[in-house]
Amino acid sequence: MYRIKEIFYTLQGEGTHAGRPAVFCRFSLCNLWTGREADRARAICKFCDTDFVGTDGPGGGRFTDAAELVAAITAVWPQTGRDRRMVVLTGGEPLLQVDYPLVTELHRQGFYIAVETNGTQTPPPELDWLCVSPKVGAELVVTSGDELKLVFPQAGGDPAQFENLDFPSMRLQPMDGPGVAGNTAAAVEYCLKNPRWTLSLQTHKFLGIP
Repeated sequence: MYRIKEIFYTLQGEGTHAGRPAVFCRFSLCNLWTGREADRARAICKFCDTDFVGTDGPGGGRFTDAAELVAAITAVWPQTGRDRRMVVLTGGEPLLQVDYPLVTELHRQGFYIAVETNGTQTPPPELDWLCVSPKVGAELVVTSGDELKLVFPQAGGDPAQFENLDFPSMRLQPMDGPGVAGNTAAAVEYCLKNPRWTLSLQTHKFLGIP
């Protein structure tokens, strides 16, 4: 059983694949916050800006097996461009639910599989792209992948502590919210002084798309 908040087709807005068409499959549940405002103050991750509670979003629901979920994901992709199919498995924390049968079925349907995770859960094999976004206060068990995306600034989250991890792409993403302008300026300054890091922006928010 997979619990899905929403499934939708859009452009990837962040990171290396920014601008690429993709189906987003957002999983319900996270191990660092319940998703409910009443619990935010005592959550490990207090700054999440995503609604992942329940299964009531567009395309969301409970799917009994991998084939049923992949059929719903495939139905959202345009009829053309099978060789360019991409799905982003996100959340919440997708690796609480993503398993090898799902990976296998997505590949069988021609999807390039990208996962966005907080790095606290071990991923299944054969993912095509693994983006880890560490959260201060949570044990990081995934120490290698394709991209590390650090929301910046986080108290106690000096980017330097992550620089020895095995990620070819290291990105700073300004924390959204009331302080986003100052956070962006700080992230720009940090990247200029520390060129191991690249700035990541949430371009979908600028464009007004999901």
